[in-house]
Amino acid sequence: MLSEGPAVPTECLSVYDAIRLRRDVRAEFTGEVVDDATLMRILEAAHRAPSVGNSMPWDFVVIREPAMLQKFADHVGDKRREFHESLPADRSETFNPIKIEGIVESGTGIVVTHNQSRGGTHVLGRASVPETGIYSTILAIQNLWLAATAEGVGVGWVSFYDEPVLADLLDLPAHVKPVAWLCVGPVTEFQAVPDLERFGWRNRRPLEDAIHWGRFTDRADDLIPRG
Repeated sequence: MLSEGPAVPTECLSVYDAIRLRRDVRAEFTGEVVDDATLMRILEAAHRAPSVGNSMPWDFVVIREPAMLQKFADHVGDKRREFHESLPADRSETFNPIKIEGIVESGTGIVVTHNQSRGGTHVLGRASVPETGIYSTILAIQNLWLAATAEGVGVGWVSFYDEPVLADLLDLPAHVKPVAWLCVGPVTEFQAVPDLERFGWRNRRPLEDAIHWGRFTDRADDLIPRG
């Protein structure tokens, strides 16, 4: 049974406000490190996520050592260059100003990992859909992100890396999978418009295009490959 956890400040946002305000933060970190009390509230929220069979297959590795942050940032920089070089000229130009991480600037990295073996062989609810295990870990990430936003703390999900490199950096056992490196720290602001929209990479899809009544129907925009 979970503890009641650290007290939550009364001035925190509603869940709907946090959902609307949430951003994938890259350039807005202040350089200050999130304080331990706030960090523990955020991790408590993550740990309260729903999980298949109450298996709680996640763990949270908190990284604050500057040398380790820099080492991972260097690797991510290499992967960014590889992606940039793979783009056609027009997309390369659009991608140029987009910052993809705030690893060093945030001062805190949280690597969320997934252990599919947790809970044993017979996890209630996972037999027919094994992916519900990783879905549970993703829900913990969503909880973490919304709680951080409610606290005025930014989160940036880094996805430019080779999984074996990150696993080696953290000495993860073979059965534990790194799912996300999250840059976490105080921010100067949350952008009103997400970066990928501001820089012209891709616009938000309207809600009405995502809703299907009764059965799924294809739409023209779903059939066109996008770079």
